[in-house]
Amino acid sequence: MTMAQALFYLMGFIALASALFVAASKSLVRSVFMFFVTLMALAGLYVLALADFIAITQIVIYVGGILVLILFAFMLSGRETLAGLQQQKSRFISISKLPALLLAVLFFIVMINILFKTDINNLLWVQKAIAQKSIITPGAVMVNNIGINLMTRYLLPFEAISILLMMALVGAAHLSRKEKSA
Repeated sequence: MTMAQALFYLMGFIALASALFVAASKSLVRSVFMFFVTLMALAGLYVLALADFIAITQIVIYVGGILVLILFAFMLSGRETLAGLQQQKSRFISISKLPALLLAVLFFIVMINILFKTDINNLLWVQKAIAQKSIITPGAVMVNNIGINLMTRYLLPFEAISILLMMALVGAAHLSRKEKSA
């Protein structure tokens, strides 16, 4: 087993275990922090797949933006809301959760079936990539092109989206604030 395979299995195990913990945990704080671990493990998997731009984007957007927004919403929520969520303890499997469970099991069966029946080496797009020699290598410089396009051609939409997200954050903070009674 090579070092890359060992790192892949380690990152995959960390991502799966932390995602299962997020889904099964009853504590919102622990779930949010384990979600951070899940997203960082996915970024590690992207690095191992030689997708460095996607790994950086994963860290900046999901870990840096969305996770902070989740923490912000959690901190702004009132104690009575959190107490109500803690009191909604029910059995793990109930009648209302049965369709979702059946759909998840069906999706899992389909994924496993596709995994075992697919011959990766005979896929058309893989054969075309090998014929054109367009396989991504560690020395390929694609991030520079994306950065140049993002800061020249797409600068206005990039800034407009950042202002829109900031306005949504300020609006969410304003709406979640409780009015003081006079």
